[in-house]
Amino acid sequence: MNVVLAIIRKDLKIFFNNPKAVIITILVPIAIGTFMGSVTGGANGRAQPNRVPVCVAMADEGATAAAILVSFEKDPNLRMELVDEAAARDRVLRGKVGVAVIIPKGFGKDATRAMFGPGKKPQVTILNDPSKAMELSIVKGALTQNIMQIVSRDAFGGAGGQNFIEESLSNLSNQTDSANTELFAMLKSVQKFMDRPRAPGSDKASGNGLAGGMSVPYETITENMTQKRGAAYNGYAHSFGGMAVQFVLMFSIETGVALLLERQRGLWKRLQSAPLSRAVLLGGRAASTTLISLLTLAACWAFCIVALGVRVEGSWIGFLLCNLIFALFASSVGLLLAAIGRSPEATRGIAIFAVLMLVMLGGAWVPSFLFPGWLQQATLFVPTRWIVDAFDAMTWRGLGFNAIVMPSLVLLGYTAVFGALSVLRFKWEEA
Repeated sequence: MNVVLAIIRKDLKIFFNNPKAVIITILVPIAIGTFMGSVTGGANGRAQPNRVPVCVAMADEGATAAAILVSFEKDPNLRMELVDEAAARDRVLRGKVGVAVIIPKGFGKDATRAMFGPGKKPQVTILNDPSKAMELSIVKGALTQNIMQIVSRDAFGGAGGQNFIEESLSNLSNQTDSANTELFAMLKSVQKFMDRPRAPGSDKASGNGLAGGMSVPYETITENMTQKRGAAYNGYAHSFGGMAVQFVLMFSIETGVALLLERQRGLWKRLQSAPLSRAVLLGGRAASTTLISLLTLAACWAFCIVALGVRVEGSWIGFLLCNLIFALFASSVGLLLAAIGRSPEATRGIAIFAVLMLVMLGGAWVPSFLFPGWLQQATLFVPTRWIVDAFDAMTWRGLGFNAIVMPSLVLLGYTAVFGALSVLRFKWEEA
């Protein structure tokens, strides 16, 4: 035990005497985690959803067109900018906005006529940046809702609908066949309905029924499916867990390379002559790596909890256990690198590539629920996938302790295998 404690004290002293190591291991994941979290939504449960920027080129000058613009401005999903057609095309082409809408001259009149008869439907041109397909879907849905409501209101209670009915009645007045006579009577009834007296001060185009315009005949209620009511996806919680995983593993690479350097210099060969087993010596190095990894995790989580409002919505015991088990896993990774590595230089390069792959496939950069279905299944064999999901479960998902049982078993299994291989394969001196 004294030997293990001496190794821990030595490693901690070396770590804290190296400012570059402290910055890379603790401060860099905090900086990158903050950036990645803000990009992926931040504290989404406490903020308003981002409005999709859209350019609108309106060539029509009628009352219906003006009402459509007002509706676009009030839409909570859109951030509208009124421009001309040339500017709209240029902004989409240069990637300044993802979607632009071009509404032609005479749109309001033609759209109203198209609702009543077989007249030519006006064409709305939607320009989109191919890299922003999600924004295109949002804008199309908003267009359908807003234009349908405004045009139908004009058709059933506005000047456009009245003008069309008057023209139709004029064309039918001299036709005597029974079908046209019945159509004439129906349109006269509609005209009478539209001309009925309104309450004082009310707008003729407003009111109840169809005069208010047709809208979606239902409302949606969105429930965030988390264990704790009111919890929501938090980009900061996910990104800090992911970046902490990445930089703790990066630190484990350095511990493994340090062991290789010590072996290269003959230090371990000299220690072999002491009455100490390799398990004790490697165990001391694993303990110091685990402690430094826990310090890194603690610093990252403390910052995002205090500064960014991240909360452990699930089990605190489960959350602390996740951190401890991952720190142990990271220490076993460093020992394995030292056991199977040859030269420090070659081992570092291969290990960095391996860690980046583990981090990427584990969902630390991009949440695994955004992966294709086949990749989500394939990455279940990746240990980092389990710890990233466990951090999500204990923070924004708000799940209970049972949610980290399987991730803990998987990580402990990998730790045991890596530790055993390290003890069996470690060489006291270079071949």
